[in-house]
Amino acid sequence: MTLDELRTKIDTIDDQLLKLYNQRMEYVNQVGELKNTTGAPIYRPEREQAILNRLKQQNDGKLTDEAIDALFLELFAVSRNLERPEAIAYLGPKASFTHQVAESRFGAMSRYIPMGSIKAVFREVNRGTAKFGVIPIENSSNGIVSDTINCLKEYDLKIIAEIFMDIHHTLATRCDSINEIKKIYSKDIAFDQCRIFLQDCGLDEVELIPIESTAKAAKLAMEEDNSAAICANVAAKLYNLPILFSNIEDCDNNKTRFFVISNFDNLISGNDKTSMLVYLKNRPGALVEFLNDFERCEVNLTKIKSHIVEGESIFFIEFNGHQKDLHIIDIIERHKDEVKILGSYIKENDDI
Repeated sequence: MTLDELRTKIDTIDDQLLKLYNQRMEYVNQVGELKNTTGAPIYRPEREQAILNRLKQQNDGKLTDEAIDALFLELFAVSRNLERPEAIAYLGPKASFTHQVAESRFGAMSRYIPMGSIKAVFREVNRGTAKFGVIPIENSSNGIVSDTINCLKEYDLKIIAEIFMDIHHTLATRCDSINEIKKIYSKDIAFDQCRIFLQDCGLDEVELIPIESTAKAAKLAMEEDNSAAICANVAAKLYNLPILFSNIEDCDNNKTRFFVISNFDNLISGNDKTSMLVYLKNRPGALVEFLNDFERCEVNLTKIKSHIVEGESIFFIEFNGHQKDLHIIDIIERHKDEVKILGSYIKENDDI
């Protein structure tokens, strides 16, 4: 076939796709009307995952699993906005890593509310200003985010999804060389994740100024002479800040895990993870006795982290399975005075 003939074939398929998309949206609209009469949540991660799994199993073409995810997750996001437009609060500002994660799950058409702190995200979801919140929970280099644990303890909201993101940093500046840089803006965690790079380039001796986000760092570096930012590639592009070095993080496998929070519980998907806070009495063997119940039921614990929250020692514990699984219900009931279930959600990875 000639190039024009191939393009004509593609145009014909695009016309068919448009008709099918509109046909799908008609059914989506009817689903939204039914859900609005019952108050059922629009976002059902377990339903979306079941659709993706079904499509991947029957796929015999050139689309990879990742391509199917990319295409259909955006389609799901458009569909949700047609059913019932709902706001998403996230740890901002725009172009932050959390913003990128939020858009990857809720699409470009959703209404986003940037918040200045993790607690503010929880507060607005709790108030109903936003239906969903997106916040970081842990980084492979820096560990658990204490502010998120504190808010999970304080608010009665649910974790409905986890999202993992590869974190890459750039050094962006209007300076032509690193010798002109007198100060660098970034988030304190980003400085920690790029410590070796800074030392190797002799930049550990310039003024390192920690601020609330890497996106704001890019904005400041664009405005000020002899300054630079450690930020995400997308943030540098947003503020037209030239990138001097890319992928400057010390760890090649630098990942951050995020939670999506809301006010409802997920149904069982068959591939779930559950997070909980555990308050145990201060006596010898209390933790062992608690963990032994999970071992007897052959439940795989994937994370155990201890924390001090307002002077109280608690454990952040995760396991494979859903809180409504029959063998899990018995364990939770046995320890109901010691456990706060934070949510059951589709497992993306065992751990970060």
